[in-house]
Amino acid sequence: MPALIVIPARLAATRLPNKPLAMIGPEPMIVHVWRRAVKANAGPVIVACGDQPIADAIIAAGGTAILTDPALPSGSDRVHAAAEIYDPAGKFDVVVNVQGDLPTLEPVLVAASVTPLADAVIDIATVVARITIPEELNDPAVVKAALSLQPGATVGPALYFSRNLIPSGPGDHYHHIGIYAFRRAALRRFVTLKPTILELRERLEQLRAIENGMRMAAALVDTIPLGVDTPSDLDRARRLLGFA
Repeated sequence: MPALIVIPARLAATRLPNKPLAMIGPEPMIVHVWRRAVKANAGPVIVACGDQPIADAIIAAGGTAILTDPALPSGSDRVHAAAEIYDPAGKFDVVVNVQGDLPTLEPVLVAASVTPLADAVIDIATVVARITIPEELNDPAVVKAALSLQPGATVGPALYFSRNLIPSGPGDHYHHIGIYAFRRAALRRFVTLKPTILELRERLEQLRAIENGMRMAAALVDTIPLGVDTPSDLDRARRLLGFA
């Protein structure tokens, strides 16, 4: 199905100011993410920029940048705004939100995020990977997903997300990767909804969709990109990409 890939980015960040423009080798981080999203060949890739310097970096690299209102409250709002500017006629029925702080993103994850939408009842799709590092089980920075995943299946309904370990009992646990594939109508509805009780309590925006009855599903993948939130994360990304 035709998909529009949107990478939201803005300069304001508390732990790593000007994060999208942090240099990894010869290029800013946002350019690394854009290049990897393009390699997915899942659809056109645009960057939803809250600030002109980000747009300048993407344009210099040969990409498409859409300026959005810097006052927008979330990445999802920025993605929606950019999609409406780039595609006002609604040619693309699917919009994929790829976070701009994933410089080690494997392109296959972008395409994988769309696969759960093959089920017509699913509004929003995402991706998860099995947790294999014991320390991640109780790390609140690692978001866990509770899936109804049948034996041998690689796609299943996503029932809840938490920073705590869910579900209880023996069995696999899943690391949620922050890539979302929205049906266009679902994205338009999502950005009109007010923050919800569980969303605010867990500090997880995707719970707003679940609390409002929207159906989510996740595809199981075998790679987890590094999310850059701190200077130490940035140093690790540089090492992983060979720019230490």
